[in-house]
Amino acid sequence: MPEDERPPAAADLSPAEWLALLRRGALELVGRMPWSSNATFLVTVRGDRLGRAVYKPAGGERRLWDFPAGLYRREVAAYELSEALGLGVVPETVLRSDGPLGEGSLQRFVEADFEQHYFSLLEDERYHAALRRVAGFDLLANNADRKGGHLLVDRAGRVYAIDNGLCFHAQAKLRTVMWDFAGEPLPGELLAGCEALARRVPEAVASLLSPEESEALARRARALLELGTFPAPASGERPYPWPLV
Repeated sequence: MPEDERPPAAADLSPAEWLALLRRGALELVGRMPWSSNATFLVTVRGDRLGRAVYKPAGGERRLWDFPAGLYRREVAAYELSEALGLGVVPETVLRSDGPLGEGSLQRFVEADFEQHYFSLLEDERYHAALRRVAGFDLLANNADRKGGHLLVDRAGRVYAIDNGLCFHAQAKLRTVMWDFAGEPLPGELLAGCEALARRVPEAVASLLSPEESEALARRARALLELGTFPAPASGERPYPWPLV
């Protein structure tokens, strides 16, 4: 397409406008993203604006012995949970049934400083509140693979958590590098979200999970309300993912 016929870039879109673009924009494959265990693609999303997104098709998933198929649906559930809790730690993510390689998740590509990761962000106290929000979110989502490189900081200094497919298992599977806040009080906004989840898991989240997984999410919310603090790793378990970054 000639340069003067291209729609303007989507950098300044609001979250609602990004969701609209992700849901309805035409998708064009740019290429496969490196270092991904499952097929993950960078795509151009073309509508009234032109944006970039990360596309994870169902057909590109490797079968896992401990997780059912459909990790892409968990990517969307993670976004919906983050929004329901008012945390805003997961980039806008939607389901697309008409992707170029079939049904999958589509997530806004975060323009980030890719030299940064959890361990470098931890050295700067400006990011600690955001890191606590992500760590608390992962406790609820039961994230089985929170590596340091899954945290991004954008050009405005906002921290996002990506690669959330290995979440929401009904069994306890928490594996994370984010144990540095053990013993500290959980953020008030997370506890408020736990109170709501303990009463009812939002339909936008529950519709993407099995009934057993939804009930386990509610149980985790009740347990965190009772505990009130970030837990420490349990002895005898494997609390860290590999690799760490």
